[in-house]
Amino acid sequence: MNQVLVLAAAIALTAVASGAHAQSPAEGLTTKAAGVAAVEFLDLAVNQKKVAEAVSKYVAPPYTQHNPQVPDGVDGVRAGITGLVKQIPGLHYEFKRVIVDGDLVAVHSLLSGMGERGSAVVDIFRLKDGKLVEHWDVHQAVPATAANNNTMF
Repeated sequence: MNQVLVLAAAIALTAVASGAHAQSPAEGLTTKAAGVAAVEFLDLAVNQKKVAEAVSKYVAPPYTQHNPQVPDGVDGVRAGITGLVKQIPGLHYEFKRVIVDGDLVAVHSLLSGMGERGSAVVDIFRLKDGKLVEHWDVHQAVPATAANNNTMF
């Protein structure tokens, strides 16, 4: 019996040491539910390529889209992200900061997979009843050089 307990403890310690525990991609960025929902949506849809699951879990109608390349509605966001991750399979968000103000959330990220250095992106969502119902975004390519010594993040 002791050998079983020792083996179970060793497995548990190995899992924790290897980072095998479930951790939200929003951990360390925000504890506010709206911010967690926005980050987890982007992570699930783009990083994990589980668009249908992400939309089903986090998006609600009427979904208003302000990106001129993506149609309005839940079907529009599903189709838009599905097309994007198929076109650019290496697309990946690295979340830098999350700002929550009431029903609005801004997620500032490095989006890699497009261009040599990636893009600085701010996705802004409005939430209603815990679901994403509106989206804006702004993108700026990360340049090779800058007029200052600051990063974009």
